[in-house]
Amino acid sequence: MILTMLKGKIHRAKLTGADINYNGSITVDPDLLDAAGILEHEQVDVLDITNGARLTTYAIKSKKRGSGEITINGAAAHLVKPGHLIIICAYCQLKPKQAQKHQPKVVLVDAKNRVAKTDSASRPGKVITPKAPIKKPIAKKKVVKK
Repeated sequence: MILTMLKGKIHRAKLTGADINYNGSITVDPDLLDAAGILEHEQVDVLDITNGARLTTYAIKSKKRGSGEITINGAAAHLVKPGHLIIICAYCQLKPKQAQKHQPKVVLVDAKNRVAKTDSASRPGKVITPKAPIKKPIAKKKVVKK
């Protein structure tokens, strides 16, 4: 049996750009990729904290190290917008004995998408409540007249 495990993630980063005309991928500051152990061209999931969208693409390095750049490219730019908070995750496949000892690399970033802290395991964080209450549509009951 092989288990798919979290290998590394960049947590709560701010998307800095979108290029719908580029041929796909997500461009990420090399400092962030290195800290999370994510390789260029490696498959990643992008989880949008702001709107709940989830997508799979691959990572490419931005040209400027230390820039904090995170740009979504191609069709995915319809799902994730600049300013949104995102999580970038990469995975590995391990045998159960390896998986029991495995610790993912977790990168927490500051407001400028620079490495603020690295950790080897995810822990529950502060609960963030929305500024406005989430309204669910109320189903209207049909009134049947006799």
